[in-house]
Amino acid sequence: MPSPPQTGTGRNTANPHEQRLPEPEPDQQPSRSQPSAPVIVLTIAGFDPSSGAGITADLKVFAASQLYGVSAVTALTVQSTQGVRRSEPVDPGLLRETLLYLQQDLPLAGIKIGMLGSGENVATVAEWLALSGVPRSRIVLDPILRSSSGRALLDEPGSANLKDRLLPLVGWITPNIDELAVLTGHPPAANLDQMLASAQALAASGPEGLYIVATGGHLDPPDDLLLLPSGEPHWFPGQRIATRATHGTGCAFSSVLLCRLVLGDDPPAAVATAKQYVMEAMQAAYPIGHGRGPLHHFYAGLPAAEPRKER
Repeated sequence: MPSPPQTGTGRNTANPHEQRLPEPEPDQQPSRSQPSAPVIVLTIAGFDPSSGAGITADLKVFAASQLYGVSAVTALTVQSTQGVRRSEPVDPGLLRETLLYLQQDLPLAGIKIGMLGSGENVATVAEWLALSGVPRSRIVLDPILRSSSGRALLDEPGSANLKDRLLPLVGWITPNIDELAVLTGHPPAANLDQMLASAQALAASGPEGLYIVATGGHLDPPDDLLLLPSGEPHWFPGQRIATRATHGTGCAFSSVLLCRLVLGDDPPAAVATAKQYVMEAMQAAYPIGHGRGPLHHFYAGLPAAEPRKER
């Protein structure tokens, strides 16, 4: 005896591979109202297969901040918690097409820029950024020049393009002491006074209106510096944390900073929240891998997202 025809979740006879959802009961019709969409932010960065740094780490921070993250990949890397073995920049034409296609579809509230991988990709991002319409005040550049394991991640033409073509288009830059040394030509800072002097040198040679956050994680004490465009310094005390979970701290810091700026925090408050997040995410980290492990990006230490304040 043939079985009766299926209804609801049965097969669609027009397409045997398509599954149909059950029809809702009349008194269970879905509401026509939909939740409001979250703010959208973009990361332009390299791909870390271990997900401790790069675009996957940025996207985790965006999600932890209750924002919707999208990404444009600039480079593929062979790496793990034990370091970077190899990196390969993506084709600049593919990067340009990705950025244009995302921009045509989505309202971008802010942009975080990390590893770019080549001088051509720096130029591509600069050309697109100049026409993006995103305010400088919501563009954060984390100048990834070298991996924490010592491997160069941007060639010399790329470093020159970054300073000459990209830096004038961003509102924020977050170098560590080694990156600050490359950008200024100064020796790496050995103390906080030298870090302040290097940041002031970068401000003097850089564009007007630039906010500089120099991160001093390798100094003692590991304090961070926010140098306002006015030249006024703000210091953020740090503490040394005994942990192997230090992979991607700079990526996380710059991503939280962008999120808080987009959500309306003033500059000192945004930096303070970013520093606190990184510290607590390091403390909450679980053991991953045999090298420098990732932070715990979802440890729930961020303030709830609220409607963005108009500035």
